[in-house]
Amino acid sequence: MRTEQKHRLGMRRRWRVRKKINGTSSRPRMSVCFSNKNIHVQFIDDVAGRTLAAASTTSKATPDREKLAANAASAKTIGALAAKTALDKGINQVVFDRGAGRYHGKLKALADAAREAGLKF
Repeated sequence: MRTEQKHRLGMRRRWRVRKKINGTSSRPRMSVCFSNKNIHVQFIDDVAGRTLAAASTTSKATPDREKLAANAASAKTIGALAAKTALDKGINQVVFDRGAGRYHGKLKALADAAREAGLKF
């Protein structure tokens, strides 16, 4: 499969997921992005167009960030850290935005770790 076609199919999956969910200030959208090396999580209020909180393998607040990568073990760490960051900002409930990824593997590990840390979705 060609690269352009893969990109186009990924965008269609992302749009299909996004048309069904919308984040508000009381229940923001938890957007998850995996690159080849890093993991990024944002809590977004779509009504105001603002990011309320964020966690990443590249942020300075992340402990042992040099050892983290885009794998399932690091996803558990980032999921718990993202939940802690959100709870500190007063965010208890979120809408989970998986993007173009399927809900298994490292994406599921991140979501389960966030749930165990206290987020409801």
